[in-house]
Amino acid sequence: RFDVDVSTLECGLNGAVYFVEMKADGGLGEGNNTAGAKYGTGYCDAQCPHDLKFIHGQGNVKDWHMTKTGPVGAYGNCCSELDIWEANAYATAFTTHACNTLGPLMCTTDEQCGETASDCKCCDGRNGHHLSEDCPCCKRYSGVCDKDGCDFNS
Repeated sequence: RFDVDVSTLECGLNGAVYFVEMKADGGLGEGNNTAGAKYGTGYCDAQCPHDLKFIHGQGNVKDWHMTKTGPVGAYGNCCSELDIWEANAYATAFTTHACNTLGPLMCTTDEQCGETASDCKCCDGRNGHHLSEDCPCCKRYSGVCDKDGCDFNS
């Protein structure tokens, strides 16, 4: 049992406890991975993070560059995610993020990763566009994972 005080956690911030479908050993022995989960390898989630330095024992060095939010590479690592507690001072939610994969998947294309180009102007649903159907650069909903998830606000 544990207690968490979120009374000072304002809107826009999120305290979270969640499970992901990563391998317990962090992929130890895959490719050149001699580190394993103990040293932080093998992480994945339904957002298909691109800021991982190693995915499935390979360096994520292709197109590695800095962004406003930190470094990213060309590939992401996707897996199912279960957020059992997401909260701040005003709300609490439970969210499932399913993926159509079994275990972690290194995504290699925008479609597979569910990535939308930063210069895509039609992906926000405004101006009569219906996301992926009318907007060829909107890839968020073509990926292997449900990035938005299905929330239950408790």
